[in-house]
Order: sequence, then structure tokens, then C-alpha cells
Amino acid sequence: MSMAASRLGVLGQVNRFFEYTGGLALMFGDVCRNVFTLNVRPSEVIRQAYFLGVESWSIVVLTSLFTGLVISLEAASQAVSYGLSQFVGGSVAYGEVRELGPMLTGIVFAGRAGAAITASLGSMVVTEQVEALQSMGVSPVKVLVTPRLLASLATVPMLTVFADIVGVYGGYYMAYLRVHMSPYVYWHSVQTTIGFDDFYKGLIKAAVFGVVVALVGCYEGFRAEGGAEGVGRVTTHAVVTAILLIFAFNFLLSFVLFP
Repeated sequence: MSMAASRLGVLGQVNRFFEYTGGLALMFGDVCRNVFTLNVRPSEVIRQAYFLGVESWSIVVLTSLFTGLVISLEAASQAVSYGLSQFVGGSVAYGEVRELGPMLTGIVFAGRAGAAITASLGSMVVTEQVEALQSMGVSPVKVLVTPRLLASLATVPMLTVFADIVGVYGGYYMAYLRVHMSPYVYWHSVQTTIGFDDFYKGLIKAAVFGVVVALVGCYEGFRAEGGAEGVGRVTTHAVVTAILLIFAFNFLLSFVLFP
């Protein structure tokens, strides 16, 4: 009986996994169809871009600034003591542009904007506003999901650009304070270590993370039930799921983009 129960439990988890993955894929397909047929309201995309992206700017920049400061703090003293000060700027830029900039931006975006997406749509579901749209023949994916996904796709790479710049400059500031590193040594190290391909591949990562956060947030929001408690539950689940997927996609994209 215990083996049968464990098998049923495993099968149930597998079924839930494929159900969840299939639901995300179907929603993404509907969004792509709306985009390719130009069935989108630009004004709503701009409004969502401001709400999701611009209002997340400050926390993304602060996160990246302190990340650059910490990397430089740890690297500068050790590098100078071993006569490797020419690698400090490159190590900070390498970590920010290729990995930490896009990934931390995606995680912060998931915590702030992803939670807002899920809570907003979840509240609409439990108050039957989504049912009202469907009764009028309006597609909730067209009106609610597509603008949010396009806004996330556009704003997360933009936020990543700011995060990269602030992180690298923060690393220089800390290197100067810590070991009085000259600007030439630091920025020459940055220029010789990081190329444009590293930069745009990081932006590809950021765009994927934006799509993941928006899809998961919208999908979880549509699954809300049980009033305010249900909205809180799906919001928490959306943030956790989005962050886990960001880590997973970060590994896969690093494996593919940076062989």
C-alpha cells in the first residue's frame, strides 16, 4: 500500500508539472498570436511598462550598486596583495555583465513586479472581473496578459543596462576607496575583459527573465481562488516559482550563450 501510494504521489506531481508547463506554454502561445496579429493596445503596454519597470528602477539600481561594491571589496585587497590589481575591474565587470546584473535584476523584478502582477490579476479573478470580461467576449489574455508580458520583455533589459553600469561604477568607487586604484588600471581592465557580445548576451538573459516573470505572475493570478487568502497564496507561489525558474534559465542560457 505504501509503494502504491508513493507511486500515485509521484504520478500526481508529474501530472501537476506537465499541467503547469502546458498552461504556461498555451498562455505564451496566445500572447504570441496577439502580438503577431497586432492585437495589442500600445497605451496599456506603456502604462504597464511604467508601473512594472520604471517603479522598480530604484530597488534594481540599489541592489546592483551594493553587489558591485561587495565584489570589488572582496577582490581589490586580495588582488593588490598578490600584484594582480589589473584584474579587479575585469572581475567586477565580468560578474555584473554576464551573470549578476541580469540575474539579480530578474530576481528583484520577480519580487516587486511579479508579485504586483499576480496580486492584481488574482484580485480581479476573485472579484469576478475576469468572468465579466469573458461574458462580454473579451479575451483576458489579450487585455490583461499581453500588455504585461510585452512591458516586462521591454523593461527588464533596460533595467539590466542601468544595473550593469551602476554595478561597474560601484566597483570602481570601492576599489578607489579600498586600495586607491587609479582610474586607468580599473577601466583598462574592464575594457580588455568584457566585449560587446558579453553585454548583449546578458540582455538576452534579461529579456527571457522578464518573459518568465510575467508569464508565471499572470498564470498564477488566474488560478487565484478563495478570496484574499487565496490571492496571497498564489502571489507567494508566483514569486517563488519565478525565482526558481530564473536560476534554472540562467544556468541553461549561460551554458548555451557562453560555451
